[in-house]
Amino acid sequence: MKNKAITSRDDDFAKWYTDVVKAAKLATYSNVKGCIVFEPNGYAIWEKMQSILDQKFKETGHQNVYMPLLIPENLMKKEGELIDGFAPEVAWVTIGGQKKLEEKMCIRPTSETLFSDYYSSVVKSYRDLPLKYNQWCNVLRWEKETRPFLRSREFLWQEGHTVHETREEAEQETKMMLEIYRDFYENYLAIPVITGKKTEKEKFAGAEYTLTVEALMYNGISLQSATSHYFGQKFSKAYDITFLNRHNEQEYAYQTSWGTTTRMIGALIMVHSDDKGLVLPPKIAPRQVAIVPIGNDAEVLTKTNEVYDKLKTEGISCFVMDDDKSPGFKFAEAEVNGIPIRIEIGKRDLADDKITFVRRDTGEKMIEKANIDITTYITKLLDDIQNNLFYRAYERMQSLTYECHDLKEIEDIMANRPGFVKAMWCGNDKCEMKLKEINGTKARCILENDKMIDDKCVVCGKKAKHLVVWGIQY
Repeated sequence: MKNKAITSRDDDFAKWYTDVVKAAKLATYSNVKGCIVFEPNGYAIWEKMQSILDQKFKETGHQNVYMPLLIPENLMKKEGELIDGFAPEVAWVTIGGQKKLEEKMCIRPTSETLFSDYYSSVVKSYRDLPLKYNQWCNVLRWEKETRPFLRSREFLWQEGHTVHETREEAEQETKMMLEIYRDFYENYLAIPVITGKKTEKEKFAGAEYTLTVEALMYNGISLQSATSHYFGQKFSKAYDITFLNRHNEQEYAYQTSWGTTTRMIGALIMVHSDDKGLVLPPKIAPRQVAIVPIGNDAEVLTKTNEVYDKLKTEGISCFVMDDDKSPGFKFAEAEVNGIPIRIEIGKRDLADDKITFVRRDTGEKMIEKANIDITTYITKLLDDIQNNLFYRAYERMQSLTYECHDLKEIEDIMANRPGFVKAMWCGNDKCEMKLKEINGTKARCILENDKMIDDKCVVCGKKAKHLVVWGIQY
């Protein structure tokens, strides 16, 4: 049954999204314009994401550090492309206490400058390298239009910044981190993605090149979900990060940067959720199983505690909904909060030696023997839900992925049923900007290893250089 507090996804997708955020108590608007309050349900998802990614980072040799929140103007100006790229979004601090500062400082929109300044003082020899650091923090960007999790002025993220002895090692790092993100999206968030290289116009300011993870939301709008940047020696030359190499010569170091943000929560909502509320893949759900005792009968409570203890012992995240609310209210609450599995235990069912299991992804109810091997059954069911969510999202992405050979085709798709459009491009900025005139269509990424679908640019008809995925973005 549809949740009355949630607008239909097919009637008004933007309103539906906001309704799900509110109904599932993930976040709420604050009196700080453009900033949100992360409520416990929303922050718990972020903590789960953090714990998984942090482990993956550490398994690949990265360490966590923390850099200052404020960046002096002189440091920002050292790398011209970076300050130019972020200038419209930077917030400046000009007064400390009641005194005007001698030099204004920006609240970090990103931390390349601080990491580079630090590296310039600690990197001396090739023996010091590589340095593979990451920080979990907040950043501030003065966005004009905001939406919970997707785009807000202050948001949470992780940003990795590494420095290497050789170009080859740095490029290997760039590709490795992209693969970690791809794996996380597909195998944990159950969101299928495409990966590739950004165009020059779309790459990160100051990077030699940017690799990207792109996901397609239910409504056919694309979301840049994670990026990994190869800096080469651009920042090391700007910030004088030099080291004595193996030939006893001074050389500029090679750097990378990579990151993802709380917009992953937005992606989860827009790919998996429905008109009943939030839907969470089991691997990322902070609470995987809700156990609902129906009534206060001693036998019901004994069975409830038995199920809870068995699941908890096996490391399955479960909880008992044992408050005074009605069973129907509890069912709806578990549903809107996206709990993957609900177990209903009632006196009447127990009299028939049965208990009921309900899947959040399909709504399917399964009545099983009360003495079933509960941990084996739940473990398999969680795996089934995880896989079903991925393949359901994959099939939708495939249905909204098109091959186009002329502008008219792209115009029709972006106007009526948007999605990922594969089309050839000559590499000219003018053709890229021409496509942007079609509902803001942008290059999502260049597919470097895919077979070309044509030999002519979809815009100008001249010889094509790249197969590109185009889309309308959040």
